[in-house]
Amino acid sequence: MKTGFLIAAPASGSGKTTIARGLMALFTQKGWVVQPFKCGPDYIDTKFHAAMCGRPSINLDTFMATGEHVRELFVRYGQDADVCIVEGMMGLFDGYDRDRGSSAEIASVLGLPVVLVVDAKHAAYSVAALLSGFLRFRKDVRIAGVIFNRVGSKRHRAMLQEVCDDLQVECLGFLPACVDLEQGSRYLGLDFSERMESGKLVSLLDEHVEWQRLMAL
Repeated sequence: MKTGFLIAAPASGSGKTTIARGLMALFTQKGWVVQPFKCGPDYIDTKFHAAMCGRPSINLDTFMATGEHVRELFVRYGQDADVCIVEGMMGLFDGYDRDRGSSAEIASVLGLPVVLVVDAKHAAYSVAALLSGFLRFRKDVRIAGVIFNRVGSKRHRAMLQEVCDDLQVECLGFLPACVDLEQGSRYLGLDFSERMESGKLVSLLDEHVEWQRLMAL
């Protein structure tokens, strides 16, 4: 494995699944071997991951498995990959008992940097207070950068960049608001008729996200 990171968010519905799948598709299209992983015992997202990457997506779960077993799975399946992308679940620190079993715990167990996807649709500089808390909450969890989702304008983008500058956290991109990228309910994965990924999403990520920096994490 050359590089790896975990994609998380402050809360569900922030766009981490959309961005995770899009990055998997983008890197695969660029010719890299991408090994996908999913935090928790999720059986839906793993199917989409496999479709994006052409490799089985592996569940990483510290509720039903030990940290040692999670590390063994990560090394075994990621050893021949160019990049390992782990999609988190719910909010970064949401687990079965406080933050136990959370995406943050997985990141800590594996020593992975976290890319935080923040829904900026209804906020600007107030995001600074949110990010400040996430950056300092656990010293063993390193948030390496932020991708802002649903950014409305150039002015909005500039205000969000000021947040990152003031907090000294790297801004890895701004994904513009786009109705076409909104995902509907999947009914527990029983309906796979919805398009799994759009070329438009991949193009937007290629243009608006610093994917080269992601490969350098």
